[in-house]
Amino acid sequence: MMAKIGNCSTGSEPLSPHIQRFIDLVESGDLRASKEVIALIDHVRRCFATEDIYVNEEQADHYVSLAKYFPWETVFPWQEFVITLHDCTYWRKDDTPRWPDLFCMLGRGAGKDGTIALEAIALVSHYNGIYGYDVDVCANNEEQALRPVLDIVDAFKDSVYEKRLKKFFSWKTESVTGIKTKSQIRGRTNNPKGKDGMRSGLVVFNEIHQYDNYKNIDVFTTGLGKHPHPRRSYYTTNGDVREGPLDDLLETSERILFGGEDDNGMLPFICRLDSKEEVHDPKNWEKANPSLPYLPALRQEITKEYREWKENPRRLSSFMTKRMNIPDRSSELKVTDYENIKATNRALPDLTGWQCVAGIDFSKITDWVSVDLHFKQGNERYDISHSWMCANSRDIPRLKCPWQEWVDKGHITLVDDVEIPPELIADYIAEMKKIYYIKAVAIDDFRYALLKRVLNDLGFDPKEKKNLKLVRPSDIMRIAPVIDSCFVNHYLVWDDSPEFRWAANNTKMVKYGRKPGKEDDQDLGNYVYAKIEAKSRKTDPFMAFVAAMTIEDEIVERRTKPRRKLDVVTY
Repeated sequence: MMAKIGNCSTGSEPLSPHIQRFIDLVESGDLRASKEVIALIDHVRRCFATEDIYVNEEQADHYVSLAKYFPWETVFPWQEFVITLHDCTYWRKDDTPRWPDLFCMLGRGAGKDGTIALEAIALVSHYNGIYGYDVDVCANNEEQALRPVLDIVDAFKDSVYEKRLKKFFSWKTESVTGIKTKSQIRGRTNNPKGKDGMRSGLVVFNEIHQYDNYKNIDVFTTGLGKHPHPRRSYYTTNGDVREGPLDDLLETSERILFGGEDDNGMLPFICRLDSKEEVHDPKNWEKANPSLPYLPALRQEITKEYREWKENPRRLSSFMTKRMNIPDRSSELKVTDYENIKATNRALPDLTGWQCVAGIDFSKITDWVSVDLHFKQGNERYDISHSWMCANSRDIPRLKCPWQEWVDKGHITLVDDVEIPPELIADYIAEMKKIYYIKAVAIDDFRYALLKRVLNDLGFDPKEKKNLKLVRPSDIMRIAPVIDSCFVNHYLVWDDSPEFRWAANNTKMVKYGRKPGKEDDQDLGNYVYAKIEAKSRKTDPFMAFVAAMTIEDEIVERRTKPRRKLDVVTY
């Protein structure tokens, strides 16, 4: 049963002081905030003004007061803001949480684990009052799952309040229990043992950026709903895994904050720089880390890291990604910014009967093979991509992507064989030829031998018919600037092809010269493409697109205007 509701704030009254304190800091300019946080403040104001919701002030007072049992003794304004909205704000009609889902992205050092610890101890306490309201902290590894739990245990066992705390909580090495509610706080990893018995009130996902699919997230959340007021908290820094749950949360948050989409109970608190250039003004760092004004030692450490990063971005590439929540690729020249890759996710027109070219790429037919059908009309380029993955590939366990979901949705075909038979590729191209006019095919010079026979059978030959291009590095160097222009001008349309976007994001540009590895002998203006990481990040769909781009001049574009009728003259 929920704790008795005390004093409440409503839309017709001033906002709760627990919420207002943080808002005042941002709106006065005393604390710089990201555009997402500013938009969230506007959203929260609007919700309190137009919806029948309230803050349980008594509950919020108690939750915040629990900070005195931890080494930090008090909460930062942003923590108070987030906890009050997520854990103490309710719909008046049925007293259910207004924002049961929290997405909280913070720069490293902001106090993420401490916030999880405080939220967890509040919700298992008698101040929440719901019997059996377990808090399960879930992560990809044991250290991250247990860290908030160990923070609580360490704080309580060494506290001057230990005697008092033992009246309300009991603790072991790896769990904490609220005595009156019989609610437990525990750390959970991806080990499937014991998940079916979960009866969570709150599920916390720590470092969601490490998840590449929803498999474990779905399992962890199946225990929700067995108790009143089920909640989810997603705490994370930014990371390098793209096209996974983190990107989905960011895109959903963007639609809520800037697109007018209903929040459906999601509270998106996103702290990051608004642009990479902002990093050079230390005052902007609090946009990514709203705890920074209160942590001088941390600011000193970040200042030191910033100077080291400026001198050698390759050595400290995580500085931008983790401290500022802006993914940094200084150690490799990315093919383009991820925002440009996301912009390819637009619907394709009906391309039936259009002329196109095809690109093919693979490193080994025991791994991945990709085919790209490439269309061009004016500046716009349209691409249809499909890939095959060998079920026996040794790289599958290393893949950082939701490949099984892509198989289920038909984006890639899983081939249960020792290799991907060339005939599968030929059959696909043959089927596509029935729908589109494939003018020519391009394939890497060193890959052609494996597919020579099936391509010849389809009528593609590099010598006699001259409709098959054997791609060399010089061809890629020539087309790379065109591809870059297409990205930055958003000329590329790939439809919803997550595996294609993933492959593009896995690709870097490397300098190409007569003596690779000797910086002074390379032509700094010429680039070819390479994998960022050889085993876990495939590039085949993107490289098939690159191959097709090398022969896009073969495409005869469709007429956009009808021919002018000629007058008929009779003599």
